[in-house]
Amino acid sequence: MTLNYYQNNAQTFFDGTVNVDMSALYETFTCHLPLGAKVLDAGCGSGRDAKAFHEMGYQVEAFDASSEMMALAIQHSGLSVKQMTFADVDAKEKYDGIWCCASLLHVPAQELPTVMQNLTYALKPSGIWYVSFKYGDGEREKDGRKFTDMNEASFQALLETTPEVEIESLWTTQDKRPERDEIWLNALLRKR
Repeated sequence: MTLNYYQNNAQTFFDGTVNVDMSALYETFTCHLPLGAKVLDAGCGSGRDAKAFHEMGYQVEAFDASSEMMALAIQHSGLSVKQMTFADVDAKEKYDGIWCCASLLHVPAQELPTVMQNLTYALKPSGIWYVSFKYGDGEREKDGRKFTDMNEASFQALLETTPEVEIESLWTTQDKRPERDEIWLNALLRKR
């Protein structure tokens, strides 16, 4: 269902997100990365963030589950973007940083522990990992997409399934898109 949404609305989603100014979040993430770090943009959507990290000099790999989004991300970023899902991530200690901006929120709650574990394996020891969820609690469906919302308590509970990572910082932000009145839960995680 969610995948169908992105397949059928890829251009609209791209247009609505590609120019959002994410520089404050980039700074929060990149200040923890070594020069030339390997970064995975997991669920890259428009390719906006992958392109920004590439332009900052990082080695970027990116993927999206939607072939339509993937095509737009390749076109926008000039990077090679793979079509795959979180379940397909099988790298071991490969990335200095993982970026999951508004992507994990589409994973059903019961699958999140497995996905978190997969991504944890892919992260190098001491690696940094950014995640964001719409603020709330529980699962819901809106406009043809499924969401798993998180608040501080539900996120802490989720992290109990991945003891290899700890919270570096946890904070909320207002949606950057002018027409959206939504709160986001953001977290920086570090692999022990």
